[in-house]
Amino acid sequence: MHFDISLPTASPMATPELLAAVGQEADRRAIHAIWVPEHAIELADYGSSYPYAPDGKMPLPPGCGMLEPFTTLAFLAAHTTTTRLGTAMCLLPQRNPVYTAKEVVTVDWLSGGRVDLGVGVGWLREEFEVLNVPWPRRGPRTDEYLEVLRALWSDGEAALDGEFFALPPSTMHPKPIQQPHPPIHIGGESDAALRRVARAGQGWHTMNRPPEELAGALARLDELLGEASRTRDDCLVTVSPYFLPLDADAVERYAEAGADAVTAFLLAFSPEDVEPTFDALQPLIDRAQRC
Repeated sequence: MHFDISLPTASPMATPELLAAVGQEADRRAIHAIWVPEHAIELADYGSSYPYAPDGKMPLPPGCGMLEPFTTLAFLAAHTTTTRLGTAMCLLPQRNPVYTAKEVVTVDWLSGGRVDLGVGVGWLREEFEVLNVPWPRRGPRTDEYLEVLRALWSDGEAALDGEFFALPPSTMHPKPIQQPHPPIHIGGESDAALRRVARAGQGWHTMNRPPEELAGALARLDELLGEASRTRDDCLVTVSPYFLPLDADAVERYAEAGADAVTAFLLAFSPEDVEPTFDALQPLIDRAQRC
């Protein structure tokens, strides 16, 4: 099983020196992937409920904000050689899909074909409002934007006249190093998210799910993949325990339940913290790589 890390890119802690140290140490420890999050703005007050915290609030200290994900991944590409680089999650329906396609393919190009695009439909209605993007029907918007990305990444001329976006005949270069395109991972816990995986994903990210609940969700995913004439052989299942405890035994239980990768939070706040933080994770890394 792969061992990944989730890197909270909160300022002011996520300095260039910290990011460089994380990338170099991830390569040295044979970490499979580094995942970074996305939120464009911080709101002092919001009514939307963060789905992974009991109080419904995102655990971001006052005065902190997340770095832009694709800029961060491009920086990490310069400080890694083997570790994969991904978004968990890119909030695709609140973005311009043409620029997103360009940013993803640029990181793919600069990293030598090591980028993974994790996408989510979003949970923070107020952020959509700030960005002047409609909140209703963000799921279908996500599906259509994925079509735009795939069309622009493919050979030849792309065009699409959809409900949410009109793309006149266009081409985009460079083309992805990874063919037919960088892997698309779908994040989310709902049945709608699993259906999106079956239709359009090369991976599924699930968060805050204990090992004993994973097998049932994967049985549903297998059912939906079968309806799409697919199997889990072409779908990487990544589990982020997030607020749940993670030790070496839990890593093994996730593997037994069917996970292909497990993601641990890397809570390092200075370059000097990076090596000791990885040292603490090393027993988990070793157990994952033996599974």
